[in-house]
Amino acid sequence: MHEEQASVMSTELSRISIVTETYAPEVNGVAHTLATLVEGMRQRGIQVQVIRPRQHKADLGDQQTLTLPGLPIPGYPELKFGLPFYNRVKRAIAEFSPQAIYVATEGPLGWAACRAADKLKIGVVSGFHTNFHQYGKHYRLGLIENLGYRYMRWFHNNTAATLGPTQAQADELTEHGFERVGVLSRGVNSEQFSPAHRNPELRRQWGVSDDTPVLLYVGRIAAEKNLQLVVRTYEEIHNQDNSIKLVLVGDGPELEAIRQRHPDVICAGIQRGATLAEYYASGDLFLFPSLTDTFGNVVTEALASGLGVVSFDYAAAHEHTEDGISAMLAPFGDEQAFIRSALSLSERPNHLRQIRQNARAIAESISWDSIINDFLQHLHAAHSKVNQHGHTEASRSKGRVSVPQSGSL
Repeated sequence: MHEEQASVMSTELSRISIVTETYAPEVNGVAHTLATLVEGMRQRGIQVQVIRPRQHKADLGDQQTLTLPGLPIPGYPELKFGLPFYNRVKRAIAEFSPQAIYVATEGPLGWAACRAADKLKIGVVSGFHTNFHQYGKHYRLGLIENLGYRYMRWFHNNTAATLGPTQAQADELTEHGFERVGVLSRGVNSEQFSPAHRNPELRRQWGVSDDTPVLLYVGRIAAEKNLQLVVRTYEEIHNQDNSIKLVLVGDGPELEAIRQRHPDVICAGIQRGATLAEYYASGDLFLFPSLTDTFGNVVTEALASGLGVVSFDYAAAHEHTEDGISAMLAPFGDEQAFIRSALSLSERPNHLRQIRQNARAIAESISWDSIINDFLQHLHAAHSKVNQHGHTEASRSKGRVSVPQSGSL
């Protein structure tokens, strides 16, 4: 988008509402992405209202944040999903009077916001951030796995557009009957995440020399992230070189089992800000074993930090890297190929060095600024559609989609 177009759009869009189940300072890709989008819009002079569940009793938000009671998410007890407080959501949106609404999550709170937007004649854009329908097999929630796609298709098709993080994700959604699907990629702050933040003292604390490869994982320590593959990869490489270290940055239900099985693994807990950047830059190989992420912001952060990324060939790694040149990409789901890729990099320091240089160069070209402009363009289109036709996509769809009714809360 040209600067002139962005300037006009910023003038026309002065008030935006964001509805989400998760937001900073919570540590996950969705929270980080939304916080970056909100910050970028506010820097452009746009007022942004955030509506989200209250995660803690003292969490009351601020003047432009509405926090509502919620219930723990199965498998994620540290996070809560919002309840459908329709009247409170509608009143807050009406008072703020946004020109468009972005609904980032498909839970009851998001549904209440879509319903309120329909009544208030405000355009809604939805985001497909998380493959929740794939989580059922990890948490014995068969109903989610069986009905997930059907519900999510219904939910998203009642919005003006659905934004996925990659073209591959958008194509998959379209094949499953999702309508009006677009792409909103992710950027990375290549100053915040940089090889310049490598910390020799931190590596000394880990007990490694400058030449010893450190395997790094950053993210939730949970079953849906396929952490057992990280452990197996570490075991294979450790059998070849017992000086190698594995550093896990994050927390989650699988962490204690890993600690008991491998007391030699360095468990750093959740890290943020400058400290997180130092952990990234002080590693060497970055393991991304997930088969469920829609994107994986940690991959672009690892690229910016100059790490040798080992991933399956999908999501962020597929979008931004080339196998053997800027990352090591295994065929989707081929765990033996994933392990072989990591083992190959650990044994070939010259190849690892070249991949790390190429990874950094790629990250420097991924700008959040252009992505925020694209985001505003999608919101502007939803706003214009309502202005032209006098209805939201949800109300237009009522002839073929039955909107469930519930008691107002």
